[in-house]
Amino acid sequence: MAREGRKCSGSDAHYRIVGDSVRMQRLRGMLEALARHDCTVLIRGESGTGKELAARQIHDGSRRSSGPFIPVDCTTLRDTLFESQLFGHVRGAYTGADRSTVGFFRAADGGTLFLDEIGELEPSVQAKLLRCIQEGAVVPLGGVSAIRADVRIIAATHRDLAAMMNSGLFRQDLYYRLKVSCVSLPPLRERREDIPSLAQHALTELAQIYAEPLRPLAPAALELLRGYDWPGNVRELINAIEHAMVFSTGEQLGVADLPEQVRSVAPANAPSEENHALVTMDVAQRQLVKRALEAADGNQTRAAEILAIERHRLHRIVMRHGLQHLIRPRPR
Repeated sequence: MAREGRKCSGSDAHYRIVGDSVRMQRLRGMLEALARHDCTVLIRGESGTGKELAARQIHDGSRRSSGPFIPVDCTTLRDTLFESQLFGHVRGAYTGADRSTVGFFRAADGGTLFLDEIGELEPSVQAKLLRCIQEGAVVPLGGVSAIRADVRIIAATHRDLAAMMNSGLFRQDLYYRLKVSCVSLPPLRERREDIPSLAQHALTELAQIYAEPLRPLAPAALELLRGYDWPGNVRELINAIEHAMVFSTGEQLGVADLPEQVRSVAPANAPSEENHALVTMDVAQRQLVKRALEAADGNQTRAAEILAIERHRLHRIVMRHGLQHLIRPRPR
């Protein structure tokens, strides 16, 4: 499966955020600053926005880059089993524990422990995790002595931890311990101008994975990708491109090769209004502004007059939807 920003070199991998939008440039600057400082980090963002990728980029740029990066999915395990996985256990700690284990926390010694979807942790585990972070040591399940571990914690969530804290579902002390530094990842629908570069990155990587010639996206297919809302964010975009590669038999990946949910943003061919596919207001706004710019031959002032809106408002919409390529440069 392709992943945004994964570049392989032998057995090593370097992870980076893909996209040159203003928001992503600002995000890269924040990640670089976090890499230079060995503090706890909380990453917020919708599913599929690349929270683990951002955590890996922080780790790769830090003094801990030669140490391990241990990702833990907090949604997969519960209760005693999760405590054993996270903190380790001693032999005989529970039925079937025929040997001792170090657990994820100690496995990350000298490196970074990435706790994905930390909002799913049980309250009892939250308390033990807080103690580990505060003391820099862990007591294995069934043990009595603390074992030191030099670990940097990066946590991530799609939940509103502040609201969970206020409702008693997340410990206040752990919340503020994690939120030393906080970074938010924007959803893909808010950085549509990055879709072409993300798509090209995915095409290149998938072509290598499948050992196939690199085939481009047809212009109409790329335009469709720009107009879709991407509830699954970058992960869904990569899956859509992989779907197109698998089913396409032509030299280009066309509209018909994309998944059905992506194709649904395109209007039907029939001229009657009833036969047009329903789209979100966001998509409708983008399509309307695109048509106005094309009718005005890229002149923003004229396009704003067509739409009966102020030019500066049109410019904000153009930037939001990644339509800068349709703007005609001003003569010097």
